[in-house]
Amino acid sequence: MHKYMRAIGFSEYTDRKKLKELLTDVIMNSDHRAYTMNQEGILLGEFSKNHTHTKGTAESGTFGVAVCGEFDDNDKFIYEYYFPYLTGSGITSYEDVSVERHADKDSYAGICDDIKVGISLIFYLRNRIPYIKAQSTGKLPIRGTTLTLSGLSLKGSILLPIKKDEEQVLRVKKDSANRNKLLAAARQGDEDAIETLTLEDMDMYTTISRKIQKNDIFSLVDTYFMPYGVECDQYSVLGEITEFRLVTNDITGEKVYILTILCNELTFDVCINEKDLYGEPQVGRRFKGSIWLQGYINFPEE
Repeated sequence: MHKYMRAIGFSEYTDRKKLKELLTDVIMNSDHRAYTMNQEGILLGEFSKNHTHTKGTAESGTFGVAVCGEFDDNDKFIYEYYFPYLTGSGITSYEDVSVERHADKDSYAGICDDIKVGISLIFYLRNRIPYIKAQSTGKLPIRGTTLTLSGLSLKGSILLPIKKDEEQVLRVKKDSANRNKLLAAARQGDEDAIETLTLEDMDMYTTISRKIQKNDIFSLVDTYFMPYGVECDQYSVLGEITEFRLVTNDITGEKVYILTILCNELTFDVCINEKDLYGEPQVGRRFKGSIWLQGYINFPEE
């Protein structure tokens, strides 16, 4: 079983028989179906079904299961793989996105270089069909796309926020804006910007090294977004909760939290089973956990 099925409330689905019944139901009673021909002339199909009480694919903040495969010469669907998903809300990034196919199956990874994070964000592409359609018709690259990120988590905890007055909040925003300008200049090869960023990082390292001897690390670090483990689309995150809701899986009855978090100035949704979340989420508190990052590319024609 896909290990992140637990995140959307299928923690008890551990045997193949129950999983097969679930996937058959997704194919036969899907909320959304998408088809396209690839460059080899093979008809690809993707079936998805939401498993929250809110039905319909247009609803943000819903989770479900997607089944992918292809059709043979007799128009019979051949199952290839499945994955759990969370439909994110809003737009996370306006930066350009690159996409590459995975080696083992017809799924795709996306890469987004957003200067606010400082690293290349690698995510699992949720809507592969529109991308394959654009690829097979020679419409790539497509300009004007946006990106909506979401994450599934198997383990997380709630931390109290760092107390900041209004002046500190404004100073943080100003410093962040200045840093983003320097990062943008550094990406263009500006040597002065690169030197300034290097000196700032050295100063920050020195300050944290001194303070960490007497303070807890999470009272010094407000937010972070960094790679986790050996898989390239998994990250460890710490961010402020801006919205949250507790929803129910309509098949298993398990409770699942959907948290909207602000992490390194990126806003995205995270889905986690109530059993796996330590602490009580509230707006203003922080979520700390590891996530499997998914991305939905919003194409202009969609």
